[in-house]
This record gives sequence, C-alpha cells and structure tokens, in this order.
Amino acid sequence: MIGIFDSGSGGLTVLREVREQMPSADILYFGDIKNAPYGSKSTAELGMLTASAIRLLQARGATSIVSACNSVSASLAVSLFDALSLTPDSLIEMVGPTVSSFKESPARLLLAATPATIGSEIYQNAFRMIGKEVGTLAIPDLASAIEFGSSEEEIERIIRDAFVGVRVGDFDVIVLACTHYPLVARLFERVLGPVPLYDPARAVGERVKRHLWPREVADGMIRFIVSKDSQYFRDRVTTLLPEGGYSFEVLD
Repeated sequence: MIGIFDSGSGGLTVLREVREQMPSADILYFGDIKNAPYGSKSTAELGMLTASAIRLLQARGATSIVSACNSVSASLAVSLFDALSLTPDSLIEMVGPTVSSFKESPARLLLAATPATIGSEIYQNAFRMIGKEVGTLAIPDLASAIEFGSSEEEIERIIRDAFVGVRVGDFDVIVLACTHYPLVARLFERVLGPVPLYDPARAVGERVKRHLWPREVADGMIRFIVSKDSQYFRDRVTTLLPEGGYSFEVLD
C-alpha cells in the first residue's frame, strides 16, 4: 500500500497523479489538517510532524511513503530512514523528481512556494547541483487560505500582492512548489497571464510509477485519514473522486 501525507488538501494533487499513473495501487492518504499549514512551521516542528505522519501510515499498513509536502525536505526525509525503518526505495519526496525534470532544460525558473520551503533553500540547493540558479518567491498565507476555503477574491489578492515588483517576463516557467497552489492554478493565470505553470505532482507521479510498479499493484482501494474534519477537504475529495468508492476516517 502507498501512503501519502500532507498538511491537508494540497497533497490531493499528488494523489491525483499517482492514481493516474498507478490506478491499481492501494492508497492511504493522511491529511494533517489539525496542524495545517506545514509551510509556516519550524524545521523542528516539521521533523516531528513528518515522523508522526509516517508512523501513522506505517501502522495502518503503508509499505511505501510519498511525502506530498514541499516543505519536508529530502535531507529531513533521509534522516528518518533508520528511525522509521525506511529504505531509499520506499520513500519518495517532492524535490528530487521536480529538479530532475529540468535537468536538460534551459528554462528560467521562478519557484513560488511557502516561506518554509523557500527559507530552507531545499529547491535552490538541489537546482545548484545540476548547475541551475532559480528565482524564488515566498507567498505567505496562500496555502492556509486555500486549505481553509477562502474566497477566490481573497486568494487572488494574496497572489497579486505577492507578485508586486516581480518581473514575470524574466522567467519562462513558474514552478508551483507547494502542493496547494495547483488547486488554484487558474487564479495564478488570471493574475499573471500566459506564463507557463509547472505542477511538481506530475514528476512525483512518474517517479512513483517508475519505482513502485509492479510492487504496489493491488486492488485500487483508497482510504483517507484526517487529523481534523473539514468540509472543504471532503468537497475536494468528492471533486477528485466523484465516483466514490473510498473510505474516510477522522482521528479527532
């Protein structure tokens, strides 16, 4: 079973891609809504929340883990291998697959992400390893606004304010390096115009198939666990899986 975790509904963008790449895989998704958003947490807090999420998924039967949170770095994930009995081929995070997808690309990139992701420099350092410098833009409060159902007008205002002074024409691609952001991609497009947007979930889904197929082939079952109930999260799941066929558990 593949276990996926995030602070809430953002990771559903990753689940969607994993489901598309491996429709027969059993998936257990943990949304830690009680502690959302992860993008405003300290490194110490992220470490504890990550370990707790992975332990929960393992206790419920997950044998492979996908970290659907850009704020959880590859280095943090690696430090958990021994503590949580993980192996490198059983843990997939966001940064490596994303950076790898631009190895041969001359595109000028702007990373739009949470303050925690930008401040950690996990993407910047990874891109430097392939000889690529990237621009960065931290967007405070956007992930939280998306997670808790703020109006489109408010979300658009946050995006517009964040891009004040940014010369969008200096970049060829904007990488939406927070899994919540692709949920409002059309609002980014409304504010920014025709600049291409890149969703890292696509690269993660491809990495999952390459590493976990056929090992994780099963019955195509999906289960959701959340640390706090949220109608907004339930609505997002319904939109993602209109045919139903999944189970839902609230830990509270």
